[in-house]
Amino acid sequence: METIIRELMVGDEVGRLTKPPISKVQLVRYAGASGDFNPLHTDDEAARKAGFEGVIAHGMLIMGFFTQAITTWMPQRFLKKINVRFKEATRVGDSITVIARVMEKEITNRLGRMVCSIEAVDQNMQVKASGTVELEVPLQNERSLADSFKEN
Repeated sequence: METIIRELMVGDEVGRLTKPPISKVQLVRYAGASGDFNPLHTDDEAARKAGFEGVIAHGMLIMGFFTQAITTWMPQRFLKKINVRFKEATRVGDSITVIARVMEKEITNRLGRMVCSIEAVDQNMQVKASGTVELEVPLQNERSLADSFKEN
């Protein structure tokens, strides 16, 4: 783990996740799992009355993609904070790609701290959400990345 943190440079891509196109079924399932049954996410007519072309994805679903992109690369216990700003609605049929890059890196004797920029874009590279992710990795008693994942 320490080797990975030490080798990363500002600007390096550390996470990329491409999701299949958003479907209405996915939105209904997410509504059930999250308890967010706002009709903007499940009822085309209600979404049109609100000014959209049809249903839109839950913002927290997209934020979940952020977390998935980061935790595919770094165990969840090192994730300290996520800041997100939603920019555009995500619609049914949009395929979202999440990209994370190192913005800041600080290494002390016992801690590797990183701030990464993170962005969700659709198939047309339109930004749907952006933000930052803060990670802290203890550096004493270095273990392998594989061992860290086993504990999650």
